Amino acid sequence: MNLSIVIPLLNEEESINELYHWIANVMQSNGFLYELIFIDDGSTDNSWNIIDTLSREHKEVKAIRFLKNFGKSQALHAGFALAIGDVVITMDADLQDNPEEIPALYNMVVKEGYDLVSGWKKKRYDSVVSKNMPSKLFNFAARKTSGVKLHDFNCGLKAYKNEVIKTIEVTGEMHRYIPVLAKNAGFNKISEKEVQHQARKYGTTKFGAERFVRGFLDLITISFLTRFGKRPMHLFGAWGAFMLFVGFCFALYLGIDKLFIHTKGRLLAERPEFFIALTAMILGTQLFLAGFLGELILRSKNGSKNYIIKEHRNVKE
Repeated sequence: MNLSIVIPLLNEEESINELYHWIANVMQSNGFLYELIFIDDGSTDNSWNIIDTLSREHKEVKAIRFLKNFGKSQALHAGFALAIGDVVITMDADLQDNPEEIPALYNMVVKEGYDLVSGWKKKRYDSVVSKNMPSKLFNFAARKTSGVKLHDFNCGLKAYKNEVIKTIEVTGEMHRYIPVLAKNAGFNKISEKEVQHQARKYGTTKFGAERFVRGFLDLITISFLTRFGKRPMHLFGAWGAFMLFVGFCFALYLGIDKLFIHTKGRLLAERPEFFIALTAMILGTQLFLAGFLGELILRSKNGSKNYIIKEHRNVKE
């Protein structure tokens, strides 16, 4: 199979049919053998009924319905688990991503050998204050922190080799950082393509300005995980050793001072250096314990999923 198209959605009943026919026309005109995977992330409108009908009428359509809204990352995780195409395309269901871009993205993966190609919505039709400016600031911080030189991390329109999406694990709200996860997994051929951004035709955006706050927090998380996710003792152990060294130095100073210099001076418990030494040693011990616990958790973690599927269509158990 050439293509798997994974589309997470939430309350997009007005756009689903139009999006399906648009994609189907593009696929037919380019001769692609494809599957279309819709993941209903707990919609409360008529979205699931529309997807259900499409899956019954068209064998290339697969549908998954979550029990409740678990988030875009979990929806992508479920879609990636099902995808069997050589190239996997992700896009949003709000008609702001243009399906006409799919053939070019596919060719960049297949013919040019990229592991991942991210869309770049250079010209956007969103609010400048609430979305465009925060997005530019967020993308700048993501580039500097991750080392992945993309202009638009948040663009939902992306193309992947199948082995990329089968290797990485998208959890929490890490869908914004899939290129970073891919790079960390060893997929270094990452590029971007300028794509057309459509003005929203139906409904309203499901993401507010708070997503950028969460995005920056996730950026800190992934930066930490990138460097120390598989070796937490390297971070906590280093700081623990430093704090213990500081505490030992103050304790040594107090001991020498008490024994050989000011033998009849103040009590040790009355001196600030005593409390500095005690605090540093306690912190050092706690940091060491945090490192050990991190290593134990890392070695015992399981592969449990963070979502529950309520029902599905055209999906093998």
